[in-house]
Amino acid sequence: MSSLPKRFTVTAALPYANGPVHIGHLAGVYLPADIYVRYLRAQQRDVKFICGSDEHGVPITIRAQKEGVTPQQVVDKYHAIIRDSFQEFGVSFDIYSRTSSKTHAEVASGFFRKLYEEGKFIEQTSEQYYDEKADQFLADRYIVGTCPNCGNENAYGDQCEKCGTSLSPTELINPRSMLSGNHPVLRETKHWYLPLDQYEPWLREWIVEGHKQDWKANVYGQCKSWIDQGLHPRAVTRDLDWGVPVPVAGAEGKVLYVWFDAPIGYISATKDLLPDTWETYWKDPETKLVHFIGKDNIVFHCIIFPTMLKAHGDYILPDNVPANEFLNLEGDKISTSRNWAVWLHEYLQDFPGQADVLRYVLCANAPETKDNDFTWKDFQARNNNELVANLGNFVNRAVVLTHKFFEGKVPAAVGFTTEDEDVLRQLQEFPARIGELIDNYRFRDALNELMNLSRLGNKYLADQEPWKLIKTDEARTGTVLHVSLQLAAALVTLLEPFLPEAAARLGRMLNTEKGPWSQAGRPDALPAGHQLAEAALLFTKIEDATVEAQVQKLLDTKKANELAAAVAAPAKEDVSFEQFQQMDLRIGTIVAAEKVAKTKKLLKLSVDLGFDEPRTIVSGIAEHFLPEALIGQQVQVLLNLAPREIKGIQSQGMLLMAENADGVLSLMQPSSPVRPGSGVA
Repeated sequence: MSSLPKRFTVTAALPYANGPVHIGHLAGVYLPADIYVRYLRAQQRDVKFICGSDEHGVPITIRAQKEGVTPQQVVDKYHAIIRDSFQEFGVSFDIYSRTSSKTHAEVASGFFRKLYEEGKFIEQTSEQYYDEKADQFLADRYIVGTCPNCGNENAYGDQCEKCGTSLSPTELINPRSMLSGNHPVLRETKHWYLPLDQYEPWLREWIVEGHKQDWKANVYGQCKSWIDQGLHPRAVTRDLDWGVPVPVAGAEGKVLYVWFDAPIGYISATKDLLPDTWETYWKDPETKLVHFIGKDNIVFHCIIFPTMLKAHGDYILPDNVPANEFLNLEGDKISTSRNWAVWLHEYLQDFPGQADVLRYVLCANAPETKDNDFTWKDFQARNNNELVANLGNFVNRAVVLTHKFFEGKVPAAVGFTTEDEDVLRQLQEFPARIGELIDNYRFRDALNELMNLSRLGNKYLADQEPWKLIKTDEARTGTVLHVSLQLAAALVTLLEPFLPEAAARLGRMLNTEKGPWSQAGRPDALPAGHQLAEAALLFTKIEDATVEAQVQKLLDTKKANELAAAVAAPAKEDVSFEQFQQMDLRIGTIVAAEKVAKTKKLLKLSVDLGFDEPRTIVSGIAEHFLPEALIGQQVQVLLNLAPREIKGIQSQGMLLMAENADGVLSLMQPSSPVRPGSGVA
């Protein structure tokens, strides 16, 4: 594709309408996308910025069930919260749509039908868990059971959130339905699959050979790893009653799988925006398509969605997918289920008129190449030391001194010194330097380069000291302020992609408007005699009490989580005494312990249970106990748990542990030593 495409279609990953947006989403996806789009617009490029709410899928039906409302009520609530928060934060979407719209249902159905009619899918019948009491098939998240890896009794059918292991429902021990609590049964069901394996040679050529140089290393590496491991057919339908119905005969009770449905939302949103010309932005090869996503969406946007587009045949393919890593919060992983997050709508309430401060901090600390951490202390320090003391200080001094010495009118330049010419020369280099970094999706470096412009201005004022110079040389003072104001004028345009509110305030202060990117950095942007408006602070200091209140909010959240976890879990169904007698519980002594290679959580234990040879037990307790500290400890063991191979090791039993509210494990031990093999009565 040409380095100067005729137009751009830029998408930001559809936020899931199952809750509000938090700062991790902003830093990873929406802020860099917005900076990129605002920059393209400053270049006077034809660009459409597309997004919307992803409103289908099992988590939404689960939330609706828990809250006693309909899925539509859930998505209506969060769509409004997310949309309004984005608008107040300054994210400049051309449209913010939703996948529950009529247009989306039509576009997604038409997309599926074309592939279906052209034989691009394969049909497969498989066994899937079915809840006979609820009379429906169960999605993976509707199935819970005991994790075969760590023993967590509430692992989901797709993943154990305690140890992080990816699972399939049939791997769970004692699976049960979240709908009825009953043990589900396996039944046959038919689904349609996208045969990714058939597209593997094309994907290897397109990605591995075609995008090695221009895609970010984390994106390219993950894609190559998937392709090297071999691709497999992936279901595009599922048994569910919430979503876009599968538009073919014999598919009653089935909907499009959300991973297939959601990316088509970019197309349907564009059609909502431009009913007559939307195809120009999706089918014209002179259009550059760029997806902004988080790292958890790389495979969907780089392998699966492009395969869908390729199979369809009418659409352009993404030119780039600049995915970021994750942002943590105060040293801990952001978690929506634990409410461990800084929610955008709450920030905007707590910090009215300070959206740009958050934009600055998230961009300056963006997880572009690795996971990064957000802390409130860093937030305060960056605002006070960089926005207030650097950027705001430079602009304020230049404008205030102009009002003080020259009645607020830009003074004439009376001859330039070598220092003046050097500053003006550097000024003219900034737009290209910042622009090149944005073109290469290096937004953090671009912001730092922008701040270097205000640092240049501050140093220039400090070196020239116009507040002293006015006493001896008014003409020279005027020249210094003239040069300083040209730097400030350039900031109106260069600052706008990053901090649009501050750029607008600065423009009003200088009584000028942002211009095209190509004109930024002109040494004559503000002519002599141009009248400035009154000076105003671009940024204000954030006091300790303000950030302490935010830290306390998080501490209160952590405490609430601990209290919630401390509440006893509901009692399980009664078992008979005969059933209990079938459990062989004994006391054993650990005689050897070592970590399992290439795992973080597993220990291999040898436990003396009174037999000729010790039993080998693999247990997910490595993060709680040092191997050497366990040797000689007595423990309770479930002896007659069916043997299971874990990481190539045959595990012959399970340790019984106690877990407190903060997840810390404790050994369950007799009050005094007993003979190994003693029964637990």
